[in-house]
Amino acid sequence: MSEKITSQMAMDLEDKYGAHNYHPLPVVLARGEGAYVWDVEGKRYFDFLSAYSAVNQGHCHPHIIKALTDQAKTLTLTSRAFYNDALGPYEKYITEYFGYDKVLPMNTGAEADETAIKLCRKWAYEKKGVEANKAKIVVCEGNFHGRTTTIISMSTDPDAKGGFGPYTPGFEVVPYNDLDALRKALQDDNVAGFLVEPIQGEAGVYVPEDGYLKKAYDMCKERNVLFIADEVQTGIARTGRLLACDHEGVRPDILILGKALSGGVFPVSAVLADDDIMLVIKPGQHGSTFGGNPIAAKVAIAALEVVKNEKLAERAEKLGQIFRQELRNMKSEMISVVRGKGLLNAIIIEPKNGKEAWDVCVKMAENGLLAKPTHQHIIRFAPPLIITEEQLHEAIGIIRKSIESFA
Repeated sequence: MSEKITSQMAMDLEDKYGAHNYHPLPVVLARGEGAYVWDVEGKRYFDFLSAYSAVNQGHCHPHIIKALTDQAKTLTLTSRAFYNDALGPYEKYITEYFGYDKVLPMNTGAEADETAIKLCRKWAYEKKGVEANKAKIVVCEGNFHGRTTTIISMSTDPDAKGGFGPYTPGFEVVPYNDLDALRKALQDDNVAGFLVEPIQGEAGVYVPEDGYLKKAYDMCKERNVLFIADEVQTGIARTGRLLACDHEGVRPDILILGKALSGGVFPVSAVLADDDIMLVIKPGQHGSTFGGNPIAAKVAIAALEVVKNEKLAERAEKLGQIFRQELRNMKSEMISVVRGKGLLNAIIIEPKNGKEAWDVCVKMAENGLLAKPTHQHIIRFAPPLIITEEQLHEAIGIIRKSIESFA
């Protein structure tokens, strides 16, 4: 199209030619830098979603973009039919960075979750001695691990699950943040793994009680069950530690990463585990054409370098405390709960005069800040971790102004 596209034109095109599987806010973005994005008409916004925490390092971080463009000019894809000169150095870098023996590279978070499920089941049969096809994985109510057929089979979200059966067996669902229910489920000798989000992001930034993860981990160890942490959204400095599990000193048996592993510029995910687990997968049993491609390898190293060099975990910890305190100080009747860790936070909205979380998000967009409701009554706030304290206070002012407009 030669004519300059307007916001309305872009939305009309998506509505006519795209599947209707998303319901976006009516904002059409054309550019991003740091903590800001601009729409096609040139209006600037604070990005307080960060592509669901994929853009922790900020939009178009120059160090990551340089890694992307340099490699894209040299070699993009070989498949895993051959070696390439970027994958080995990346595998060494990421395993040393997170402290594991091996990494299995994939592209999306859902693919990484699927990989972890296969790995856990294979381990159950080869190492734990579970009878063939009897392995179970315990999961939590309110979970979100992706939208593949197997993953929705463990979902309790009717929108994600309804109408897509028959479902994949092998999962037992227990309430999140309920150690008694987990203990009971783990009594089954066929249970091979416990797959959990350290904080449930899509459920509305549901933070479990202090000690939950450590006690759950210890219970898994007692029963020879793998503790599998889905840190696709919570990992890579988002919650004020490199991993959310680090808050309780838990080292998962299988660690799932995605999103910010690339700084939001390329699909990169990873599953990390030690040899005893990872080496049950043999050639031909799992893989991906794009997994571990040269661009992904270079981009992921650059993204992790930014996290370390710019001390993003420490920044998230400090700014998150400021953010939650300022939200609690608002004392609005519409805000019933403020919760989160680091710069992964949420508020629960009480409807007022017929106005709900969606209306608050539309008003915030009008005022220059983008966030999105989850589960109709919760608004998640997750700005890029490179946001400055001055920018954060300006953004808090926009949130306050928007909510007060409904008083």
